[in-house]
Amino acid sequence: MKALLLENIHSEGVRVLREAGFEVETRPGALGEDDLIEALEGVDVLGIRSTTHLTDRVLEARGDTLRAVGAFCIGTNQIDLASAAAHGVAAFNAPYSNTRSVVELAMAEIIVLARRLTDRNASMHAGIWDKSAKGAHEVRGRTLGIVGYGNIGSQLSVVAEALGMRVSFYDVADKLALGNARRVDTLEELLATCETISLHVDGRPSNKNLFGAREFAMMRPRSIFLNLCRGVVVDHHALVGALRSGHVAGAAVDVFPNEPKNAGDPFHSELQGIDNVILTPHIGGSTQEAQEDIGRFVATKLADYVTTGSTLMSVNLPPVGPGESGGVRVVHLHKNVPGVMARLNQIFSDHGANVVSQTLGTRGQLGYAVTDIQLADHDRAPDVEQEIRQLEATVKVRVLAS
Repeated sequence: MKALLLENIHSEGVRVLREAGFEVETRPGALGEDDLIEALEGVDVLGIRSTTHLTDRVLEARGDTLRAVGAFCIGTNQIDLASAAAHGVAAFNAPYSNTRSVVELAMAEIIVLARRLTDRNASMHAGIWDKSAKGAHEVRGRTLGIVGYGNIGSQLSVVAEALGMRVSFYDVADKLALGNARRVDTLEELLATCETISLHVDGRPSNKNLFGAREFAMMRPRSIFLNLCRGVVVDHHALVGALRSGHVAGAAVDVFPNEPKNAGDPFHSELQGIDNVILTPHIGGSTQEAQEDIGRFVATKLADYVTTGSTLMSVNLPPVGPGESGGVRVVHLHKNVPGVMARLNQIFSDHGANVVSQTLGTRGQLGYAVTDIQLADHDRAPDVEQEIRQLEATVKVRVLAS
């Protein structure tokens, strides 16, 4: 088995996969479509972060042999999940591992911007001593508005409240407020009542340009704005206008619509050079603690899927968590249509196989069955696999020896 890990995935991920029996190749940067297609020859498992895109074109070329992809981060919008599922490629991510790291960066930036430490730092490096309270504020007593109250937004809510901030949040889904946080019904209400706005939404198409000139105009004068989620959700030209006019007093941006693929590549943004603006290179989750935990978590999910067939916490396949194998294990991803399981079990019966255990999960148009069988003649396992492969409903089948 071979794994290809791109974009400086933590060595803990490498260790987990090697201990599971994988030959692991690592590369420091991201790959474009053509290079990725070439690199995936003979690869069973792919590991990426946010810059490499696993597209339908790549999956059309390598989906028959690629078994799984791991996004060693929170987001999965860089993976064509529907195409991956259609090709039987399981996708996994780390939805919780770097939550605390992103929250700490957001909270630090709120304090830095409220105290205008960016300006004070620049003045000191220029040899100017400017001991003044002008424009500097405590965060205690100020109101933080959180757009998106998921894992990160809700934890930011708790930390901000612990520092004495009032918290309001807006989310399209019905979310339970933590602590004294207050849910508002509309984005407009949030923008009109909060001095600091922090975005924590996902990269779904409907969130593209979620924040533009209209939204910035609705913010309270001299507010602070943060985006640590997805670059495409903010119109940067509109943000520049709000900053230069003084309507927005400061901003922190960690994500951009177009990001360099490799460390050291040139970076350009119209936000560069504007006072009281913090620009960071998509490092919200880039702490040693978070990356080590992500490496271990995602690599373990990939190894479990390949070696045991477990799809628990897969973002695109039906969730099935089989126990220890009771013989020859057959994992069968199929179209969720009537009669599939009957035909599958008939094949087992025709080959004299005794079904020890069978677990089925469904998600939308897909079904996923994990069956442990005992064969009097183990040499017949390839024949069983071949017959299952020929079923019209089969997407992908694998036979795992006990």
